[in-house]
Amino acid sequence: MNCFTHALPSIDNAYLATGCCIPDWLGAADRKCRAREKKATPFIDHEDPIVAAVSQGIVNHHKDDHWFHTNQTFQQMNIKFAVEIRELLDNERGMRTGFVGHVMIELFLDAWLHAKFPGKLEYYYQQLESIDPEKVQDVVNLFASKKTDKLAPAIRRVIKDRYLFDYSENSTTLYRINRVLKRIGLEEIDDRILPWMETARERVYDRVPDLLDQYAIDLQKEKP
Repeated sequence: MNCFTHALPSIDNAYLATGCCIPDWLGAADRKCRAREKKATPFIDHEDPIVAAVSQGIVNHHKDDHWFHTNQTFQQMNIKFAVEIRELLDNERGMRTGFVGHVMIELFLDAWLHAKFPGKLEYYYQQLESIDPEKVQDVVNLFASKKTDKLAPAIRRVIKDRYLFDYSENSTTLYRINRVLKRIGLEEIDDRILPWMETARERVYDRVPDLLDQYAIDLQKEKP
């Protein structure tokens, strides 16, 4: 899952919704720092409501990732996408094709939810703007694998960039994926993937009920 999919069920609680995204943000901002479910769990009943909410969000993130990544539809689609991308890129070998296929599914789900629940992505950013990034960082440092001073600046960048809106268009989705590839030291992908992305997006959209079969929102309703 990507950030918006993680956060949407908890969107009315700003710190809880923020916590749902922290493991992914840490992975980008401070890769040696981990906020693990086991370490966060003792803090979900903390007397400080911010500590409790952020910790619960982190726990929710890991639980969601477990059921989503073990979902049979996701696993099958992930493999199929990796094979198709590999063929598109002249039978390339290596981890890039699998990584891109995996990420593509998650970003398309964010885009589908953005379209399904109009206004909620803007509301999500409003919620992020209402939190104190330093307080969130302080909570994470209560149980993280190492102390970090990089999370608060990363949250501010997330708010400023508003990159989740980019996932509704294939060209901007590819731009964002290429930024990730560059950050982790993999070669960027050129525009020849764009026609394939259109078909991939449609296939993800068609399988949303199967991909999000344990999601905390009834996707048949008009609003969460």
